[in-house]
Order: sequence, then structure tokens, then C-alpha cells
Amino acid sequence: MKPFQWLLLLFVTVPLLELYVLIQLGGLIGAVPTIAFAVLTAMVGAKLVQAQGLVALARVRAALDRGETPALPVFEGVFLLVAGALLLTPGFFTDAVGFLALVPRLRQRAIDWLLKRMVQENDGPTAGPRRPRTIDGEFRRRD
Repeated sequence: MKPFQWLLLLFVTVPLLELYVLIQLGGLIGAVPTIAFAVLTAMVGAKLVQAQGLVALARVRAALDRGETPALPVFEGVFLLVAGALLLTPGFFTDAVGFLALVPRLRQRAIDWLLKRMVQENDGPTAGPRRPRTIDGEFRRRD
């Protein structure tokens, strides 16, 4: 599937799933408790994202102080940003995915999977061994 098709499927399926879950839960426990629970998960999620975001920011600063490239802490920050957006979006499916992104071990595995996938796409099976490229040409100096 092309990225546009994935996004279209995502933007159609997720809201419908959220509506279904909200209606089912509202029918089970009532409208007011459902809304209160959705607000509560957003508030708890925002606090957790804030705390973990500060830790990720400290890791970025520590890596920069050591003169290293803070690639992994930056990826963690991106995941935390996405988790925060999901947690602030009303609904329980997005909250569940957002809370899963807050679990450090799951987040690290997702980052590892994403990085491996990015490297495989760039180095596919037909890429062959990497070697320096020599460019033939002539050189003339003009003064």
C-alpha cells in the first residue's frame, strides 16, 4: 500500500473505531462517566508525557554535553510528542496507543524496529557492498 492509502485508511478507521468504543462504553456506564473517564485519561497522560519528556530532554542535553549526536533521545522525544497528541485526542483507542507509547521498553522496541526498517529501505537487498566511488575526469587550472 502507498503512504496516502495508509493515511486515508487510518483517518477513516480510527475515528469510526473511537465512535464505536465511546458509544458502547457510554451505553454501558453512561454518558457522564464516559466523558469524565476520557478527560481523566487525557490529564493523566499529559502529566506522564510531561515527566517523560523532561527526562528525554535531559538525555538530549547530556548527549550534547558529551559531544555525541542525540539521535535516540530525539526519536524518543518524537514518540513522546505523538503519544501526547494521541492522549489528548478524545477517545479510548488513541489513549491506549498513547499509553503504550509511554512504556519505555515498548517505545525502545518501536524505535529499533523503525530504524531497522529505514535502514533496510535505504540498503535494500540489491544495494550491494558499499565502496568508495571514483569519478574520472580532467582538471585544468585557470588563473
